[in-house]
Amino acid sequence: MTMNDHCYTLVHQDDASEQPSIQDFQRAFEKGSDETRVDTMKQLLVIMLNGDPMEKLLLHVIRFVLPSKNKQLKKLLHIYWEICPKTKPDGKLKEEFILVCNALRNDLQHPNEYIRGATLRFLCKIKEADVLEPLVPSVRSCLEHRHSYVRKNAVFAIGSIYRHFDYLFPDAPEVIQQFLMTEADSTCRRNAFVVLCSIAQTLAVDFLVQSFGLVASFDELLQLAAIELIRKDSKTNLANKGAYIRCVSELLEAASHSVKYEAANILMILTSNPAAVKAAASCYIELVVKESDNNVKLIVLDRLRDLHSKHEHVLDSLVMDVLQVLSSPDIDVRRKALNIAMDMVSSRNVQDVILVLKKELVKTHDQEYEKNTEYRQLLIQAIHTCAIQFSEVAANVVHVLMEFLGDVNNPSAVDVIAFVRQVVEKFPGLRASILEKLMETFGDMKSSKVFRGALWILGEYCQDEKEINEAWGQIRDALGEIPLLASEQRALEDTEDDGLDGKDASAAVAATAVPSAVLSGATHRILADGTYATESAYTAPSPAATRTADASKSAAKPPLRALLLNGDYYLATVLSTTLVKLVLRYSKLVTDPSMVNARRAEAMLIMTSIVRVGQSQFVSYHIDEDSYDRILQDLRVVANESTAIDQVFLEETKAVYAKQIQDEEKRAAEAKASDQAGVKIQVDDAIVFRQLTKKTGGTNADEYEQDLSRATGLTDSKNDLMSKLSRIVQLTGFSDQVYAEAVVNVHQYDVLLDVLIVNQTPDTLQNLTVEFATLGDLKLVDRPTSHSLGPHAFLTMKASIKVSSTETGVIFGNIVYDTNAAASDSNCVVLNDVHIDIVDYINPASCSETQFRSHWVEFEWENKVNVNTTITDLRQYLDHLTKSTNLRCLTPERQLEGDCGFLSANLYARSIFGEDALANISIEKTGDGPITGHIRIRSKTQGLALSLGDKITLVQKSLTA
Repeated sequence: MTMNDHCYTLVHQDDASEQPSIQDFQRAFEKGSDETRVDTMKQLLVIMLNGDPMEKLLLHVIRFVLPSKNKQLKKLLHIYWEICPKTKPDGKLKEEFILVCNALRNDLQHPNEYIRGATLRFLCKIKEADVLEPLVPSVRSCLEHRHSYVRKNAVFAIGSIYRHFDYLFPDAPEVIQQFLMTEADSTCRRNAFVVLCSIAQTLAVDFLVQSFGLVASFDELLQLAAIELIRKDSKTNLANKGAYIRCVSELLEAASHSVKYEAANILMILTSNPAAVKAAASCYIELVVKESDNNVKLIVLDRLRDLHSKHEHVLDSLVMDVLQVLSSPDIDVRRKALNIAMDMVSSRNVQDVILVLKKELVKTHDQEYEKNTEYRQLLIQAIHTCAIQFSEVAANVVHVLMEFLGDVNNPSAVDVIAFVRQVVEKFPGLRASILEKLMETFGDMKSSKVFRGALWILGEYCQDEKEINEAWGQIRDALGEIPLLASEQRALEDTEDDGLDGKDASAAVAATAVPSAVLSGATHRILADGTYATESAYTAPSPAATRTADASKSAAKPPLRALLLNGDYYLATVLSTTLVKLVLRYSKLVTDPSMVNARRAEAMLIMTSIVRVGQSQFVSYHIDEDSYDRILQDLRVVANESTAIDQVFLEETKAVYAKQIQDEEKRAAEAKASDQAGVKIQVDDAIVFRQLTKKTGGTNADEYEQDLSRATGLTDSKNDLMSKLSRIVQLTGFSDQVYAEAVVNVHQYDVLLDVLIVNQTPDTLQNLTVEFATLGDLKLVDRPTSHSLGPHAFLTMKASIKVSSTETGVIFGNIVYDTNAAASDSNCVVLNDVHIDIVDYINPASCSETQFRSHWVEFEWENKVNVNTTITDLRQYLDHLTKSTNLRCLTPERQLEGDCGFLSANLYARSIFGEDALANISIEKTGDGPITGHIRIRSKTQGLALSLGDKITLVQKSLTA
């Protein structure tokens, strides 16, 4: 606890209302009631806090307000005595304050304990020895008052007097020590202990050493004060370190959560013993489980992560305790706990971890939690991580996870199929059972991505005739009746009795049978995926055909067939490739030519029916050219035998996936190694030996004070001199009569202008006012007041501006003043505009590829910026762009390696207001020509997209930002 710092009260004064005169105040004090005097005192305090000392009212306050017994008036008087001038110009105390001292002494002897306590609290703020000297005996006597409220404030008053004027109370440490020994009230003991720590730390340490056995029974406040003393004294007093460790270890079992948390923190400062580390970690985990506040849970989990990063394998045995945190309903707490637990998994505990995760996964299936689907996805990813790292558990979890392949939650099912694909490749012994389970759940799948992954697995890993036949049967069941077009037309004809006459029905059938690709004179329409669709009078559906096609689409269909009819032609190409692989492998296993030819014909029938139905009106979108070409290519592969092509389909695709997995593992290992190999301490940094440093050397900075400085921004690099010089904006010219410049300090939600104004004339400038105005989402918080500026004098003033979004804002204004020579004439100097940089409000952020794609589709505002730069290297341009705009490159480093003439990357950032900024850069360089291309920016708000585009346009031309 720091009691040396001053605290200032700022009260806004309303300039619109008329300020009372001295005579008005005197009249109100003389003739007003206590209620009137309370209001008058409040007005007087506001005026004094805003700079006017109002010294002429001191006698009236002493005569008419000081004798009052009104408790509210006494409280206002304490504020008045604190801020009013107490000394004459020569530094001596004003004679009037003799009366004040007498009144304060009477209040210290008042029978009402509230008045005594409030007066003692007031004395802590007095810094004049002449005022305090006659009050010392009364303050000493208050230590023996019957009421604890008086005693606890008397302790603080004695501590304040001794710190500032030790000669007034020379025996204060001994008095406080004796009081601490005899006092029974817990709050008074805590205050006495805190004061003793600040004025005589040695005596406080002696008391603590004598009371080590009783610390566990202390009150919570006194325990926290004892921990604070241990933290300060342990740096210099090594003799008591062992006793301190034992004392703090006992406090880990305290009832108070605050004491437990602080004790665990201090224990890690005192020792790195593995037993102590485990004890502190167990304490953190217990706090997270028992504490109800989610913010506290997240803070303690951050502490636990830091502790684990310093003592990696020491805490592995506590992973089951960490998993208890999953009982919390908050998704952020669960995510952080799972991340910590995954780092603590080892071969010894992986079986138990997987068992807990499987139970939690079953709970998400049977019960409904808040954000249940997101939690399920986290569990699946955690199980995936464990199974890949430890092969012995893969067989236990893969079948459980495959139950979720039919999950309606698309991300969870996609994670499961990705996990299954990786397990099938890495663990050949599990392939047979996984394929069997996959075929059982094939008909329950609902997502296109899941179907694509499952089809790829079936095509690559069905090796014998039985597996191929079973996979073929599952695909046929999921497709339904083929050919697709003929079966859909029959279903259409069956709807004639539902409201269509024969003529309309035949017309509808004829319309659906005409392929749109062969029609001329057609109009082009752009589909959702960016490709062109062709439509003409021949293929434009009649109302009757539309009604029947809608009826056909709404009928219940097998899942794979429904997705194909819904226009998912990417899935159609994957299906065609899977059929090719199955046919080619089947032809190598079966010697009967008739069976092989029958399987080839069936595969070709499925492919051609997909193409035909994709050109009809039974689908939501017509088939695109790329999918059409790919399916025809697969048709040609099935029809024509070629050893080279067989090798590509049956061997090389699987080898490429195996290499991809190896590269991912290698990348992850390299990333982990680079994190661990990062430079913690530079080679030329000084090594500080705490035992060898001087106590007055100043090198042993307090960690808590450093943390506080970092939290309040006092150590921020933006506050150093060079940074301030770089942020100076010149507002007027050097030849103007008034020169002005400003330092622009951008904080999180506001902009502070520190304006320096210099009078460059020999005249006094009166009523000088700086008037600011804003454009964009900026708002001026308060208007600067008027000032008088002497000849060649300077003035510093501040203006605060509120920021509500990341839209680029402009601050403009002028300086208005009057001169003595012509007081009626007003002069005006126009200021230069100040532009607020968007980079100050966006920070680099990360997101997954799935989230990026989802946001890209969702966000409606797009800004396309053409590349125009003198930089000639593609990678250098990308690095310059990310550095200048605070955008983070999401594209992996290995994908950007190599030297080619084209570069494409995704960039991402998030503003302090929670707005997401996405960017995609596509650039190329041909020969010796300049870099060409464009940058597409997307965001949910128009202002962010436009502001970021303007910033990119501004910074991309120069090499140095």
